[in-house]
Amino acid sequence: MPEPKPYVLNSKEVQRATLEWLEKRGVTTKAIAELVHYLQSPYYPDLTLEECEHHVVAVLSKREVQNAVLTGIQLDMLAEEGKLLPPLQDMVRHDEALYGIDEVLALSIVNVYGSIGFTNFGYIDKQKPGILNKLNDKTDGEIHTFLDDIVGAIASSAASRMAHRKQEEKENGLPSD
Repeated sequence: MPEPKPYVLNSKEVQRATLEWLEKRGVTTKAIAELVHYLQSPYYPDLTLEECEHHVVAVLSKREVQNAVLTGIQLDMLAEEGKLLPPLQDMVRHDEALYGIDEVLALSIVNVYGSIGFTNFGYIDKQKPGILNKLNDKTDGEIHTFLDDIVGAIASSAASRMAHRKQEEKENGLPSD
């Protein structure tokens, strides 16, 4: 009997699925880039949306980020379909105030990018600008308990990544990527 082939998941497939599921849930890389611009334009007045989107795409290329995105979206969808067991179903459906697992999952993204990402995440989570306001709207029938925090974490991480790259560029005269 032949040995079973080892399990291998294609990284490009995971990245494609991540972007596809974000778009299916109404989130584009441009919408996340607008959040990065919101966070960073006070420090970099010439900042473009294209530069912000470059950093968003870089953050979304990390497997840890992709895993959090796919997990959070699936949990939100299961809650929309009423497929979670009680009391979890009600906690996710109503974005229960004492249910903080959605933030914990989002912080796993921010953790990849350091303390600037953490402070940006707290700020943007309170402000809820742009796409975050739409995702946080609980009147449209969709559940985004996890996704609103995940999108805020991606934007915060991209802003942190950008800040670190710009500091490095400033100190070393290197072009940012």
